[in-house]
Amino acid sequence: MFDYVIVGGGSAGCVLAARLSEDEDVTVCLLEAGPPDWHPLIHIPMGILWLMRSKVLNWNFTTQGEPEMGGRRMFWPRGRTLGGSSSSNAMCYLRGHPDDYDQWAALGNPGWSFAEVLPCFKRSENQERGASAFHGTGGPLNVADLRSPSRLTQAFIEAGLEAGLPYNNDFNGANPEGVGQFQVTQKNGRRCSTARAYLTPARSRANLTVITGAHATRVIFEQHRALGVEYQHRGRLQQVGARREVILSAGAIQSPRLLMLSGVGDARQLQPIGIEPHHHLPGVGQNLQDHLDVTLVQACTQPISYGITWRNVLRGGVDLLRYLVSGRGMFTTNGAEACGVTRSSPDEALPDLQFHFSPGKLRDHGRDLGFLCGDGYTLHVCNLRPRSRGEIRLPDSDPFAPPAIRANYLSHPEDMEHMVRGFKLARRILAAKAFTAYRGAEIVPGREVQSDEEIRDFIRNKAETIYHPVGTCKMGNDPLAVVDAQLRVHGLSGLRVVDASIMPLLVGGNTNAPTIMIAEKASDMIKASRRD
Repeated sequence: MFDYVIVGGGSAGCVLAARLSEDEDVTVCLLEAGPPDWHPLIHIPMGILWLMRSKVLNWNFTTQGEPEMGGRRMFWPRGRTLGGSSSSNAMCYLRGHPDDYDQWAALGNPGWSFAEVLPCFKRSENQERGASAFHGTGGPLNVADLRSPSRLTQAFIEAGLEAGLPYNNDFNGANPEGVGQFQVTQKNGRRCSTARAYLTPARSRANLTVITGAHATRVIFEQHRALGVEYQHRGRLQQVGARREVILSAGAIQSPRLLMLSGVGDARQLQPIGIEPHHHLPGVGQNLQDHLDVTLVQACTQPISYGITWRNVLRGGVDLLRYLVSGRGMFTTNGAEACGVTRSSPDEALPDLQFHFSPGKLRDHGRDLGFLCGDGYTLHVCNLRPRSRGEIRLPDSDPFAPPAIRANYLSHPEDMEHMVRGFKLARRILAAKAFTAYRGAEIVPGREVQSDEEIRDFIRNKAETIYHPVGTCKMGNDPLAVVDAQLRVHGLSGLRVVDASIMPLLVGGNTNAPTIMIAEKASDMIKASRRD
């Protein structure tokens, strides 16, 4: 029996486990379905390419056939180890636009405006550039500049300036618009996941228990109170009790899935698949949002990219030694070194496009090793503010079956038009003079794709997730809301959800930093409720 049982040792769960166990008078149990984060390729930034292919450290989800994407079943990788997706992502530190959080508050969520969440961002952060009005130092999460950016990354920044984007040295300041280098969650050239930043320093505490390989199967209830969690560990079903609260931090896919397995969700969906409804809450699994991303790939005429080439193979041993000794060199690349945030039209109230620039050729999430051969560079473009909404459902009552993910990409017609405008701007950036010394042929999609309809067909057939699913246990008070502004599940006691699933609206940026902020803020709420 513990005071708090946390399900999911990912970006939010590690933060919560560390913060709650700061209080010596409480006991905390953290359940993680995956293994410990021991594998060295987790901690080498370039190891992200291997993590995309791992069958152990990646959940390897796929969507159902997407109607507006040619019926494709699309790959959705999610981290399956301590640190969750913070142990397998591209380490980009981007919070989104301040207005994103003001919109959360305006939807009836007091305490979530940007001014109110900024202290949580700052508390989490050790900003290597130093403290400022928007940044903190001394926090667990190290935020740093890239140590060895590619020459191609600088060319992209110069090309963005030529295309009319302003230079931005800090995407997490007052205004995220512009073009510049990403800051990354790295320390000394190594990945700084939430497992390393928060959990590792806390593991020695006697009041914190971490169980890996623990696959949660349901929340245990007595009437309307959560009492604990059932989980499978080493082939046996076991139970762990919670005196105070059960906290679901399993992510936008797994948290609603666990609620539904526990009978919490839309009773009309649960009964036909053999799950006895415990609490009718129709918003569970609804409101799914994600950033759809499409890539343009250009050949590079100079041997300076991060492709699989004889030059890179021959220098690999020397560069690995350099990395191990000094934490510098090509092994520190996060795979997405530069960023652009802008508006596809002057009529947009907020920036609606984001670019990720990769100094190498990428296709199929980097899993196509043949395509990685040769020199080239890739520009990703995504629509930051999609109107399309999807859902997570259960195919049956099996707690080990993968969920049915329906992203419903491009189901709202406006989303396609944002993508088309973004594609055209991306092509204009790649055509700028700054790339003249490096530009070879356009490999993807190829110059034959020119008309708007040809661009739309390319997007339908080739666009993929950029790994930002949120919203499936949304915060609010409307009919589809799952949690209140304190992240307590509506109509139940002793149960909260703390992860990206609570976001009512997808932020205009990457989602890892906001998820960490959510957990920081939730830890304050939980501690305050204990004192009440």
